[in-house]
Amino acid sequence: MLLERLRNVQVSSLCDADKGLAVVDPAIRAMVPDVSFAGPAFTLLAYDDHLPVLVALREAEPGSVLVVATNTLRKAVSGELFATEARRRGIAAIVIDGYCRDLRGLRRIGLPVHARGTTPMSGTTRDPGTFGREVLIGRVRVAPGDLVVGDDDGVVVGSRERFEAAIDQAEEIERAEQALLAGMARGRPLHEMTNVDEHLHALEADVPTSLTFRV
Repeated sequence: MLLERLRNVQVSSLCDADKGLAVVDPAIRAMVPDVSFAGPAFTLLAYDDHLPVLVALREAEPGSVLVVATNTLRKAVSGELFATEARRRGIAAIVIDGYCRDLRGLRRIGLPVHARGTTPMSGTTRDPGTFGREVLIGRVRVAPGDLVVGDDDGVVVGSRERFEAAIDQAEEIERAEQALLAGMARGRPLHEMTNVDEHLHALEADVPTSLTFRV
C-alpha cells in the first residue's frame, strides 16, 4: 500500500528521488519527535480560532492529515485535547501553518503534529470554519486530497501519482544508505564506497559527472 510505504521511508529519501517535490517551509517543524505520517489532506482555515479545528476533527475521514492554514497568526489553534481526539478518530497528523500548545501533552500522545512553534494563548471559538478549499501552507499550495508526508526532517506535498512515481527509487536510496552504514560499521571509509575522487577530477576538467555510491 502506497501510504504504508511512504510512512516507512524518510522524507529526505523522497526528496532525493524527486527533486521537484513541494517542500513546506522548514519553519513548520515537528513538535513530536521520532514519528512519521502520510495521508490525504483535509484542508481548513483557522484564523486565530480553534473552533474550525474542532469541527474538522469530526468531519475528516480516518487516515486524513489535517492541514490548517492560519494566515500565520499568533494564537494556538490546537493542543492536547485536539490531538487526543485526533488519535482516537484515527487522524494521521495535524500540520499547522501557525501555532499549537500543550507541548508536553502532545509528546505524550505521540500524534504527529507540525507547527511553527508553541504559544500558551489560544484563539477564539467564533468561526464555524472553512473547509475543503486549496490552502497555502508554508508557501506550498495544498488541495484537498493531495498526499502529505512528514517526519522530523519536514513535510512534503504532492499528488498520489507523483509519490507513486518516486517511492521505488526512494526505497532503493534507503537500501543503498543502509549498505553504506553497514560498511562503515565494519570499518570501511565512506569515501571508498563512492566515486568522489573521479568526481572531483571530472569537476576540475569541467566534464559531465555526478557523485555516486558503490554498494
